[in-house]
Amino acid sequence: MARMISYEKKDTPIHKLSGFTKLVFFILWCMTSALTFDTRILILMLFMGGTIYAISGTKWNQVSGVFKAIMLFMAINLVCIFFFSPFEGCKIYGTRTDIVYLFGKYYLTREQLFYEFNVLIKYFTVIPSVFIFLTTTDPSELASSLNGVGVPYTIAYSLEIALRYIPDIQDEFHRIKNAQEARGIEMSSKGNLFSRIKNTASIIFPLLFSSMERIEVVSNAMELRGFGKKKSRTWYSRRKLTPGDFAVLAFIIIFFCISMIFTYYDGSRFYNPFI
Repeated sequence: MARMISYEKKDTPIHKLSGFTKLVFFILWCMTSALTFDTRILILMLFMGGTIYAISGTKWNQVSGVFKAIMLFMAINLVCIFFFSPFEGCKIYGTRTDIVYLFGKYYLTREQLFYEFNVLIKYFTVIPSVFIFLTTTDPSELASSLNGVGVPYTIAYSLEIALRYIPDIQDEFHRIKNAQEARGIEMSSKGNLFSRIKNTASIIFPLLFSSMERIEVVSNAMELRGFGKKKSRTWYSRRKLTPGDFAVLAFIIIFFCISMIFTYYDGSRFYNPFI
């Protein structure tokens, strides 16, 4: 059984970067996507993200299951935006151009479509960066890099453990799922959507209990070994920043600054093609 969204060692330019570099890139990339509503910047980030995804060598079977769940969430979110605020785009862009009347007070407008299009692009700029970060970053190397730049090792080690246990939680999820299916509970694509959601939700509690038990075991082991008693610790895996790391860090910082200047130069973070 292939694990999803777990680190896999490969010889790619992305894997050769320091974990600290990838973390800074990930944070600034997500901040740029969150702060801007300039369609031109978002489209540029969409193509850049796709290119980085291809270079990273991330396999589709690593992320396909999670991607489908995210797509469902995105669709529900966009529908909710429209039904709860059908003229949000009109308020933002200051104009209203009706395309077709739907029902009640609902009209489909060009402004609302453009606004939700930008929201959709935002998702697609962030999602690949999450996948790339998780599948190309060695948790141990990331923790040591963070500690090397001043982050307390207790915090860095907590992050390492969280990333390291993602594959184990996924394996546990599949084991519980297989056990449920062996008992005759339909959880495959053969069942209808609502029954699958209900049956999948029933896995949460066994998974939660097993995860809490694992946390207690790890906590006791770390406490017995005196973790956190000293102010510093040594690391088996530590990577110094290379010229490639500095180049990537300089690029993302400059890209973030230029994007913010380009976004707010006219006092609004929304690109308005309707004026």
